[in-house]
Amino acid sequence: MPSVPPRPPGRAGFRAHSLRLLRVAALLVVTAVSVTTAAAEPTRADGAPAGALVRTDHGMVRGAAHGSYLTFDGIPYAAPPTGRLRWREPAPAPAWRGVRDATAPAPRCVQMPMPGVDGVSGSEDCLYLNVTVPAAPPPTGGRRPVLVWLHGGAFLGGSGGDYGAERLAVRGDTVVVTVNYRLGIFGYFGHPALGTAPPFGLADQQAALRWVRANATRFGGDPGSVTLFGESAGALSVCAHLTSPGAAGLFQRALLQSGSCHMSFPPGALGPGTPAYEPFAAEREVQDSGALAARRLGCGPGPAARVLACLREQSTERLATAPLMQSFNRPAFGNALLPAAPGKALATGRFHRVPLLQGTNHDEMRMFVGQSLAAYPIRTDEDYRARLDEAFGPSAAAVAAHYPASRYPSPALAWSAALTDRSLACTTLRAAREITTTAPRVPLYGYEFEDPHAPVPTGLPALPDLPYGAAHGFELAYLFSAVPTEQLLTDAQSTLSDRMIDYWASFARTGDPNTPGAPRWPALRTTGPVLSLAPGPGAVRTGDAYGGHRCAFWDGVRE
Repeated sequence: MPSVPPRPPGRAGFRAHSLRLLRVAALLVVTAVSVTTAAAEPTRADGAPAGALVRTDHGMVRGAAHGSYLTFDGIPYAAPPTGRLRWREPAPAPAWRGVRDATAPAPRCVQMPMPGVDGVSGSEDCLYLNVTVPAAPPPTGGRRPVLVWLHGGAFLGGSGGDYGAERLAVRGDTVVVTVNYRLGIFGYFGHPALGTAPPFGLADQQAALRWVRANATRFGGDPGSVTLFGESAGALSVCAHLTSPGAAGLFQRALLQSGSCHMSFPPGALGPGTPAYEPFAAEREVQDSGALAARRLGCGPGPAARVLACLREQSTERLATAPLMQSFNRPAFGNALLPAAPGKALATGRFHRVPLLQGTNHDEMRMFVGQSLAAYPIRTDEDYRARLDEAFGPSAAAVAAHYPASRYPSPALAWSAALTDRSLACTTLRAAREITTTAPRVPLYGYEFEDPHAPVPTGLPALPDLPYGAAHGFELAYLFSAVPTEQLLTDAQSTLSDRMIDYWASFARTGDPNTPGAPRWPALRTTGPVLSLAPGPGAVRTGDAYGGHRCAFWDGVRE
């Protein structure tokens, strides 16, 4: 495979990625454009850029060459959603004359503020995307499959620019697009005066997919071979688009990492006293929250037009507070974009029939639990049982019997295991069961990332009683650069990284992840099997995630 030079510093957003993880734990508690005179537009016979200059449907962009790959960063796919366009569906981006500089990512969308940090991070003018393509022609000619990445961050933080996609592009021989989309109150606000407006962040993502359809060929990609993939909130977004009528035809394959249409957290999962978490909310619930927020901002009640005008006049700083951002981080259903709750739509077969690949990490919830242990320690059996009582109520004793603290090195690990199985592993397999039941001909593949010594992302606390293992988000360093970790991949982990990229790219190309010379990946049927992804000889193999995560037990638990 071609070698991939390291991504130059400055583009990575190292600190930003660690803040993405911290923002998840926080649930507990206009840039100038450089334009020059247009030059000739070199292209190869296959239509891909011969250099870092491409004519998009809105104008010319000049990217950056990095040896084996090219990057085109900060390309607008919609108009800035500011002023009168705040809380409206994304409008077309304006065209430009000359050549637009595309050598650095645009500002990230406004993020939820971190505790103790003053000022706003990010910008409302943020609807931009980044494209990474191999510099060499495709080895077999033709056009490359396109991978469109939706970042995670609890719908409160993150940015497409945090993910270096050069290895997926070069080793995988693909075109990779990473996307910014509106977050928090700017992306998921609702109000009776807005009517049945769609979740704006999800509408942004569909606008980005339409941009890809219009421009993929200009970067050597195939607009008829688009894979939508994402992790955590990004995977939840993919789930939403699977059930959204407006997404029909915008992608041909879908890949969900650590997030399914049924993912949820019980009460107390993110710390004592925290409510249960469902990632999608009814439109009326969001509207009621918006009406309350408007009154507190001094913008209501009153005629709809006056209320909206007042809200749109509010400064970014006044809206981007932790309470307001956290009040609006659940996409609403009951509108044209999401007519029904995605989980219900999936269960009744109302989703797009495209090949699917989905999976989770073996120790998902250790990341969440680890970030809360300083404030909410779990040192004793009594601490553990109190958590079980809050989360599972009358079923707490049954959960304790299946996850006795004595079976684990620490009560915190027992709690993490119970939450991992209940909230992510088994909900993902439940989605698989519904897919295979309602649409048995849809190709479906499952995985479990199981590296017990995966590099720990920078910024997470070291916890002697809670090794992170294969926790939430830890597979990202195996697919992307610019994901900061405390240590580099070992040789065995690098080999696993190559294998994962090969599987992901094969799925993007054909809808089947199997590649020559790699362990066979069988299709997922009802409850299994899934492919275990771990480093070392023979460690990539099929496994029984349904049995390993006690999903038969969780299928019968009533909280």
